[in-house]
Amino acid sequence: MAEFQPFEHFGTDAIHVGQEPEKWKSMAVVPPISMATTFKQHGPGEHAGYEYSRSGNPTRDCLEECLAKLENAKYGLVFASGLAATNTITFLLKNGDHILAMDDLYGGTNRMFRRCTSQMGIDITMVNCTDIEKVESSIKPNTKMVWIETPTNPMMKLVDIASVVKVVRAKAPMDCFVVVDNTFMSSYFQRPLDHGADLVFHSMTKYMNGHSDVVMGCICTNRDDLKERLFFLQYAIGAVPSPFDCFLANRGLKTLHIRMREHMKNGLAVAKFLEENSRVEKVIHPGLPSHPQHELAKRQMRGYSGMVSFYIKGGREQSSIFLKTLKIFTLAESLGGFESLAELPSVMTHASVPPDQRDKLGISDSLIRLSVGIEDVQDLIDDLDIALKAAIPEE
Repeated sequence: MAEFQPFEHFGTDAIHVGQEPEKWKSMAVVPPISMATTFKQHGPGEHAGYEYSRSGNPTRDCLEECLAKLENAKYGLVFASGLAATNTITFLLKNGDHILAMDDLYGGTNRMFRRCTSQMGIDITMVNCTDIEKVESSIKPNTKMVWIETPTNPMMKLVDIASVVKVVRAKAPMDCFVVVDNTFMSSYFQRPLDHGADLVFHSMTKYMNGHSDVVMGCICTNRDDLKERLFFLQYAIGAVPSPFDCFLANRGLKTLHIRMREHMKNGLAVAKFLEENSRVEKVIHPGLPSHPQHELAKRQMRGYSGMVSFYIKGGREQSSIFLKTLKIFTLAESLGGFESLAELPSVMTHASVPPDQRDKLGISDSLIRLSVGIEDVQDLIDDLDIALKAAIPEE
């Protein structure tokens, strides 16, 4: 992958930014876990930077500062889950506003927009944002937020961030902002703010933490106005993570650059193996020349994660046998941890998406999503090979 160059100083920044030992009287190299819920004040209203842990916490501050640096942002804010962060962003809107969103979204985001956000009197339109003309034609006078994923979950479609931003700036109201869900790429491979986005979002549960032991979300931005509003909402709504979870996620960031390089190497090897396998109908991975937006991937991203989607030949029966036969890949939801996971989106992560929408997107019972971990790659390929042969004995 010589054509991809990492962002300068990424590993150094991940390890050091926000972690300065001088922050603490003890000069601790690893930021301490501050479990205090409240902080002594010098006098009424005269605090030393912290009042109540919901509005600010020393451990959380370390993580937020580091995250902002990794996204090339001025500000970072963390939340108790990815959906808590998503919900907080929707509170930037009001009754009568319109959201334009990608049609192929994480199932939880889709469910929140359709069944929760819509109950607040907010209009929502979901379109294929890979088609810039559809984005332009779907913008309304009351469009106040455009929400995209790239690559999308689970169909691995790529949205041209800069092109979407250009259309939004030209046609949408002045106060419309663009949010990019960067979960599938992590900050190591893609920085949406550099392409003009207003907010970048992560489910920190996935690659950013990378150890499958923390549920968390984050938002990063360069805009002072949005940061102030989001900071107020973070405090007012209160969906903040615990100091211990912040400590764990901060620890996870320290190896992000190393983990992502291994995820990319293994993910590409798995994708190439599957593409050459006669028991596989189709493989979807942005790093393959067969991906319809491979050239956009090379322009917009610095590499690829370990996410691979593919269609197994057959249907639900073959998918089920394949997934039950796997030994190293674990049949489980989520993604982005060091361990390899496999799942069937139609009945797992995207079961809440209406059947007609799943059909339109191509989320069938033969579509399998892999989160390729950092195990020895040959072991992963052998595991897939055995499971494919068990699902389709003769090919």
